[in-house]
Order: sequence, then structure tokens, then C-alpha cells
Amino acid sequence: MDLLRNIFKGDKVVWIIFLCLCLISVVEVFSASSTLIYTSGNHWAPITRHASFLLGGALVVLLFHNIPYRWFQLFPRVLLPLSAFFLILLLLFDNLHLGGFLVIEKTNEAGRWVKFFGLPFQPSEFAKMGVIIATAYILSRGQTEEGASPKAFRQILKVAGVMCLLILPENYSTGVLLFGVVYLMMIVGRIQTRKLLMLGGALATVILLFVGFLFITPNDTLEQIPLGHRFTTVKARIADFTSSEEVPPSKFDVDDNAQVGHARIAVATSSIIGKGPGNSVQRDFLSQAYSDFIFAIIIEELGLAGGGFVVFLYLWLLIRCWRIANRCERTFPAFLVLGIGLILTVQAMFNMMVAVGLAPVTGQPLPLISRGGTSTLINCVYIGIILSVSRYNIEQQEKRKAEEEAAAAHTELPNALATVTGPAEPTAASLNNDDEMA
Repeated sequence: MDLLRNIFKGDKVVWIIFLCLCLISVVEVFSASSTLIYTSGNHWAPITRHASFLLGGALVVLLFHNIPYRWFQLFPRVLLPLSAFFLILLLLFDNLHLGGFLVIEKTNEAGRWVKFFGLPFQPSEFAKMGVIIATAYILSRGQTEEGASPKAFRQILKVAGVMCLLILPENYSTGVLLFGVVYLMMIVGRIQTRKLLMLGGALATVILLFVGFLFITPNDTLEQIPLGHRFTTVKARIADFTSSEEVPPSKFDVDDNAQVGHARIAVATSSIIGKGPGNSVQRDFLSQAYSDFIFAIIIEELGLAGGGFVVFLYLWLLIRCWRIANRCERTFPAFLVLGIGLILTVQAMFNMMVAVGLAPVTGQPLPLISRGGTSTLINCVYIGIILSVSRYNIEQQEKRKAEEEAAAAHTELPNALATVTGPAEPTAASLNNDDEMA
């Protein structure tokens, strides 16, 4: 037991949630990869690849949860410039081949992947991490008893605004979700209410004007707008989601909108306990069944009970992040853990809403469950950071307990030796000071 405690440090509940999500991922990705198995002709290749990423992700969690949380504030200095560089390349080039070390190829008219020395990755995933950590750092630096520093709002807008604008042309859902999480972090970080209301009003106005522009502009014109090659796709998805036309089952054309149609069939043909793992029917017809629409397969196979359990795991993770943040003695780790909990939970909830028809179709994977490479490893880094902060909290709690026991032992000495001076009350400046990297 001591060996396990030394290996699996930090919040035990977070470890349990992580392992449960990984177990569900292995079972459901293996079941949902029938199309990949048919294409490759190798029964074990898809799940072997995914299991390898999960195993690598587990090692990443073990590595990162042993890193002192103070070091994470250095990450944006590397992540933001590098991700911005690659995001700009994705905007400028449809296809780019520089020898064998840098390759850019668009998939489904969207440029989201870069191959660097043969290793594919999504720059937007690194940009998300950089923005979340940078926002937590900025919020923590200026905290006072009255709230966040007046300068924090402008600094966060510069960082998050630039990165989201670089992400948006190729991946609207990621850009919107990321900025939404940053907005929630600013609320938690006590940014002035007046500024948040003004920003919210401005964003709502821009979104309404943008949607209106899409619907009054012909598709041919939209396709000619620079960086507007995804406008028609966004327009079509919004139109499908907001359509009030009722189509009887006998006239419903599944092939016209295959993803939505087969996802709804998967959900509708399930039950409380589902068809059982490996017994999905719609996995053979549903595109991206192992990624964007894996929650529909989970409901089909594990039923409403299994789907509800997955929802519970993500909400439980967010609650644990909130509890870990409340136990932090300093503001940076508290905002960091809350930001990570929000980005994982919001993305998961949006993916599940898409699968059951409560949100427009997007390309958001289900964190720690969907098949993926970059997203799986990045999400494991998030879990490692959460565990790093919780490990620090536990160590500080044990340290205080040891000091209290030592102080109690001193009281048994003669009065001349028993005087113990209590620690001074922490100030806002001391709570925000994480400059010492030791």
C-alpha cells in the first residue's frame, strides 16, 4: 500500500475518475472502430493505437503530477508562441510539404493538423492549454481583497482574443468554447462586473450579426471571402439545428445528414441498460463513431444508465477541482485547477449535447474517451496538473499538522522554552506570490 501511495499521489478521487474514463474509452473505442477495422483489415490495429496513447497518457499523468505546480506558469511562454506559429501556417497554407519534417494537409476543408517530423498534432490543443494557464496566472497576480487587478481584464483579452481569433477560421467550436471558459474564469477570478457585462453584450452582438450575415449572404459569395471557406459549413449546421420543420419517420432521409441521423437512431434504440458492450448497430454507419459521436455509441451499448454515469464522472471531476481549489493557499493553483476543470467539463458537455441533438454538430471529441492522439495526451497533462496541485495541498496539510504537533510538544517544556510565535496572517501579496520556483 505504501508503494501505491508513493506512486499515485494527490487526490484519490481524481485518480478514480481518470481510470474509469480510460476504462470506458478502451471498451467503447474498440467497439466503435468497426469502420477503421474494415478499412485497415487489421482487427487489433485501431485499439492497439488507442491503448498505446492511453498508456502513454497514464505515464504523462505520473510525470506531471510530480512536477511542482509553480513550474506550470512557465508553460505559456513556450506554448503560446509555438501554437500561434503553427496556427498561422494553417491559415496561410492549404497544403504544405517542407521535406519530411513539416506537412500541412486539410481534412474536410479544415486545416487542424500539422505533421512535425512525421508526428501529427493539433496546434489548437496546445493553444488551449497555454491560454488557460496564462489566464490563471494573470488573474492570480493582481488579486486583492476588492477583486482582480484592473489590468487583468485587458491582459487576458489580449492573450485569449489573439489565440481564439487564430483558431476560429479553421475550428469555430474550439475557439468559441475556449473563450467561453476564459469568460467563466474571469467571473470566478472576480473581474469587475461592469467589464464582464460589457464584454458579454459585445460578444452577443457580434455573434448575432455574424449569424445574420451568414444567412443573408449567398453561399457562392461566402466561399469567396478570405478565410471564409468554413462559412457555408457553419451556416448549414446552424440551419439544420434551428430548423423547425417536422419530418415524419417515413420521409426522414438518414443519408442526407448521416451523422445526426444515425446518432439519433443509436440513442432512440437504446434502453435503460443498453444493448451491451460491442453490440452497437449504428457504429457501422455513423461517421466518427469513435470520436465526435462516441457518446451516442455509449448510450446505445450501455444505455441511459451508462450515459448518465459518464455525465456524472465529468461533473464529479469539476466538483473535485472546485474542492481542490478551495484548499489552495495561493491563488495561481486555485485558478489553474478551476480553469482545467472547466475546459474538460464544458468540452465534454458540449460533445454529449451534440450526440443527443441538443447542440449543432461540431468536431469536439469527448475528453479522455474519444479516440485521439494530441487531445488524449493533452487531457492527460490536464489531469497531471490537477493532481500536482492536490498533491501540494496534501503536503502542506501534513506539514501544518507536523508543526502543530511540534508546537504542542513545546508547551510541555518550561515556560521560558514554550513560547511559540504563531505565523502572521497571509496578505494578498503573499498569496499571489509564486515567483520563487524552488
